[in-house]
Amino acid sequence: MPIIPFEFVIFTATLIGVAIFHHHNVRIAIGGLITVVLYKLLFAQDVDLLGHFGHEWRLVANLLGLLVGFEILADHFRQSRLAERVPAILPDDWKGGFVLLFIVWAMSGFLDNIAAAMIGASIATVVYKGEVTVGYLAGIVAASNAGGAGSVIGDTTTTMMWIDGVSWVDVTHAYLPSFVALLVFGVPLSIWQDRRHRITKDASEKRPIDFGSLAVVALILVGTVSTNILLDFPAVGVWIAIIGTMWYRNPNWHHVPKATKGAVFLLSLVLAASLMPVKSLPPASPSMVFALGFVSSVFDNIPLTKLALDQGGYDWGWLAYAVGFGGSMMWFGSSAGVAVSNDHPRIRNTAVFLRESWIIPIAYMVGFLSLFLIGWAPHDPHV
Repeated sequence: MPIIPFEFVIFTATLIGVAIFHHHNVRIAIGGLITVVLYKLLFAQDVDLLGHFGHEWRLVANLLGLLVGFEILADHFRQSRLAERVPAILPDDWKGGFVLLFIVWAMSGFLDNIAAAMIGASIATVVYKGEVTVGYLAGIVAASNAGGAGSVIGDTTTTMMWIDGVSWVDVTHAYLPSFVALLVFGVPLSIWQDRRHRITKDASEKRPIDFGSLAVVALILVGTVSTNILLDFPAVGVWIAIIGTMWYRNPNWHHVPKATKGAVFLLSLVLAASLMPVKSLPPASPSMVFALGFVSSVFDNIPLTKLALDQGGYDWGWLAYAVGFGGSMMWFGSSAGVAVSNDHPRIRNTAVFLRESWIIPIAYMVGFLSLFLIGWAPHDPHV
């Protein structure tokens, strides 16, 4: 019987601690990372930690910049008051909730999924007058992750594939399972949200839209996409736009500590996951990709994607769907989920999250089955 490396024991204990003691999630995540590092230094000695963290600095800087920057973006969007006009164009029953999830899904194809989730959560807070269920918030996160799976600029993992030489065409068929999944989880979650609080088209006087704040939002999004394509560093564009527009619309900097705390939590898990002694994955196959989706809900999908790229032999659309959408099954399984939790900490209660979003793992499985309509077409190693 193979011996489980002790690093996995530490990481598993960390995840269990985060899931159970969610009020202390940051301290537990940091403690888990420190414990893994100490074990590597004192006992394992199988990795050059300075070299490893030096290699990871770009990822750390990018995630930190995006999570904090998009919190500022979300506040600019709230200040624009555009969300107050959304109830007028949405159906005033459960279909309105589904249309909003579809909008988030569509936005993620050309925006970063974190931005799409943050904007979607901001709109939902307004149209449901703050009465947003944990399940529906989970649906927003899932919609953003699903929508980004078929686009090389929609998710960090697909961008990694693109930079590594995978053609953008080879991930687009991930849109089929992601849309099937959206239907499976989106309809029931929208119905359950409608039962909690219906979208109402009240006749109260609407405040004028602040087009200046909306312009800042647009500039931040343009900067994100541009620097993602040109530099593989979308956080640079986010902060160029934020700093460059400070004279016009000064950000509410009081959001930064909250977003930074969430970023530290996610980065601690990401770095701890990157230190796990996983040198390769089992041979590529549909069943292997299916399993990676569930692994991605608790184990960071970035190192998993890197291992898959090095190994080759995958159908990249299948992999993009699995590792992109798979993180939606747990609130800390994706950067979009952690970002939304900064403004809606209720979703950090793992028991409530699982109770209200149990349909999302089912949606993942149904979406995955739809991929067999396309067929498994693995690619040879491209490097």
